[in-house]
Amino acid sequence: MHPVGEILDNQVLLIALCSSLTAQLLKLFIELAQFGKIRPKVIFETGGMPSSHSALVSALATGIGRTQGWDTPQFAIATVFAFIVMYDAAGIRRAAGKQAKVLNQIMVEVFEEEHDPLKELLGHTPAQVVAGSILGILLMWVFL
Repeated sequence: MHPVGEILDNQVLLIALCSSLTAQLLKLFIELAQFGKIRPKVIFETGGMPSSHSALVSALATGIGRTQGWDTPQFAIATVFAFIVMYDAAGIRRAAGKQAKVLNQIMVEVFEEEHDPLKELLGHTPAQVVAGSILGILLMWVFL
């Protein structure tokens, strides 16, 4: 079989990718509920509820656990990878976003300078990470 065909037959990969896409699409509806308007570009932005990164890696680890076994090295690798990604999303990238907000404020208030603002919404709150993780696990559990 051709490698592309094999990739398209990989249910774990496809469901994990769909989990990420589902999380991104949910952001549209969550924003509509919060602000009363749809902003399509939210699909292409980082941050927000739920975390698509967390949905992706949680679905991946769950799929590997279900297909390869919960006691396998593959599941261990996927789980450690998932925790690193989720820690980064809620910790490091969120902190970088907070720093960007302060720097943008300094540029305006102190230097009174027009500039292209730094991107402030980089990471996730812990609740956004947990919600994405639950979404990924549920989707993998239902569709695999």
